[in-house]
Amino acid sequence: MTTLAITGGHVLLPDITVTRADVLVDQDGGEILEIGADLAGEADETLDASASLVTPGFVNGHCHVAMTLLRGYADDKPLDAWLQEDIWPVEAELTAATVRAGTELGTLEMIKSGTTSFADMYFFVPTIADVVDEAGLRARLGHGVISVGKDEAAVHEDAQEGLEVAAEIDGMAEGRITSAFMPHSLTTVDGQYLSEYVPKARELGVPVHYHANETKDEVTPIVESHGVRPLAYAAEKGMLESEDFIAHGVHVDESEIGLLAEAETSVIHCPASNMKLASGMAPVQRLLEAGVTVGLGTDGAASNNDLSMLDEARDAAMLGKLAADDASAVPAEAVAEMLTQGSADAIGLDTGRIEAGKPADLAVIDLEQPHLTPRHDLVSHLAYAAAASDVRHTVCDGQVLMRDREVLTLDEAAVRARANEAAETLVARAED
Repeated sequence: MTTLAITGGHVLLPDITVTRADVLVDQDGGEILEIGADLAGEADETLDASASLVTPGFVNGHCHVAMTLLRGYADDKPLDAWLQEDIWPVEAELTAATVRAGTELGTLEMIKSGTTSFADMYFFVPTIADVVDEAGLRARLGHGVISVGKDEAAVHEDAQEGLEVAAEIDGMAEGRITSAFMPHSLTTVDGQYLSEYVPKARELGVPVHYHANETKDEVTPIVESHGVRPLAYAAEKGMLESEDFIAHGVHVDESEIGLLAEAETSVIHCPASNMKLASGMAPVQRLLEAGVTVGLGTDGAASNNDLSMLDEARDAAMLGKLAADDASAVPAEAVAEMLTQGSADAIGLDTGRIEAGKPADLAVIDLEQPHLTPRHDLVSHLAYAAAASDVRHTVCDGQVLMRDREVLTLDEAAVRARANEAAETLVARAED
């Protein structure tokens, strides 16, 4: 057994308190062995965490990682116009090579900002899985299924691809990759296809993930067509089970919050994207009070415009207070939990906690920064003050992915060069 000790730091514990301790990791098994004092002497390798906060690796509960190539391409529009006029036309020109370049850039950005796990809905998913494996990250991946603008044969082909991809990639990268069936949303996939393919996903034993109640325009059509709220409609389609998770959940009423709590279906809150697209303010405090598991996600970099989970944490705290009209709502401790174990639980990963026996997914934040001085409350700093650039080391599955800001699994300069070229080519094809 090869061991790694993360030494001399402050450690964020599962109860969201902080203690001074070392963390000893079994690198071969990829798990945490012990949290305690003076563990460096027992380790084959050390990672210096002095004057730093050791946290669980952050978990991005909902994104579209290859959309890094569209960062800054289309801004300042509402969701429907943004998708139909800008995003979907350019995505029609995607290739596996383009998605690879965007995924490399996204995984590089995540490693540099302390994210070790993410859930992703996109296209050319086996290519995304290959990059996740190479980068050393952990992910739950799925093919985004859409029926809008397609004939019946094309929709069946798309949905079948979603099932086949889920079966193909599940368990890849020595178990670091898991899968899900991912119909895009309740309004972009016709009900007849949901009725047919969701049961097939259940037979595969994978969860279902989809966008829900992101905007008012996703609520009204379902109420008008089916006479029920969207999440009641989702429940009718078998899409509200304990392993499932929805993205956004902005416009949910009390009945839907009750459905989520009863079903133990989780919500991934994406505050930056919701603000940028003026989608609305999710009732996060009410969700938490009802017992709903809430995680955080960045959404895609085209609607955020970055993949920093620390930025997302701050946004979640601020927007949560505004939505509740209460400065005590969504406090720092709740945000720290959503950033780590909340998102992990939501997407069905056994990560997000620093304790013996858990996967060794860790981020180390340098506290020797003006904006992290003085250190009255490190949980407060994590929620309100820390930045992506403060992440010093990143560890996933016991392997050091970044040491002292140097990414070890990806060639940063080469990744950025390929991404720039791929983005220019993609936009040129779309605008030709």
